Amino acid sequence: MDNLHHKPIKRFSLDGNIYDDSAIPRLKIEYIRLLVSEMKVAGYVPRFDIDPDFTMRYNEYAEIFEFKLSIYGIYIGKKKTKWIIGLDGTKLISIQRSKLSEFSQEQV
Repeated sequence: MDNLHHKPIKRFSLDGNIYDDSAIPRLKIEYIRLLVSEMKVAGYVPRFDIDPDFTMRYNEYAEIFEFKLSIYGIYIGKKKTKWIIGLDGTKLISIQRSKLSEFSQEQV
């Protein structure tokens, strides 16, 4: 992978409402997974050295929690996202080859 140091960083975001405060931790994890999946479809992988931003505020009139989630990633190409999990600084984090072949066999 050429010069990961200077690749542009793109922000992917999602915002919405959560109606039950007991569901916040679970939904935060699910929304992160969803956003990372969307990134990979577009050819991006997350930057693990930049933490996701998850902010909330309580709207007392509507009695809901409004949230915004942002995850940062870089473009590596759609084909490479199948074997790259993400980027930590300038180091690519890849899927172990044995796990990748197991996954491929499960798809067949």
